[in-house]
Amino acid sequence: MTHQRDRIHEYIATHPGEHFNGLTRRLGLAPGQVQYHLKELQTQGRIVELSLYGRTHYYTPEYDAWERGAIAVLRRETARDILFYVLEQGPSRPNAVTESLGIARGTLEWHLNHLAEQNLIEKHRDTNNHVTLVAAEPTETAHLLEEITPSLSDRMIDRFTRLVDNLLAEES
Repeated sequence: MTHQRDRIHEYIATHPGEHFNGLTRRLGLAPGQVQYHLKELQTQGRIVELSLYGRTHYYTPEYDAWERGAIAVLRRETARDILFYVLEQGPSRPNAVTESLGIARGTLEWHLNHLAEQNLIEKHRDTNNHVTLVAAEPTETAHLLEEITPSLSDRMIDRFTRLVDNLLAEES
């Protein structure tokens, strides 16, 4: 095994769900080099990949399908913030989440769709069709949240989106 392949594997083991561009940036390797070693690691069964929401994420094999999907979504800072809010506050109305986090309703819905698709958040509707957000797997999710932190680039993209949301809200 090569030194670079070991570095890539170790990074994935300590940063589950990292995406391809994150690997190349953080390890300072050329994309073709990373691609080659990822293919070799997959062939050896040492990593698993998951393409989700426009990014390919990498994991060591001990993560099951639910964990892989959850980690991929939770690498986005806004999705994490939404989930933290619901875990801390309990069942919540969408308007309370948008006001507390300072995000647009469209941004909330985009992230909620992914959180719901990965079985992290459930949308419950009452008899008047009002939505309440509930954490789907609170204990398991809390354990995953302890393991991961969004990358700097993910945080910057999320913060830029929030900035644009705030600027657009001020104009209306």
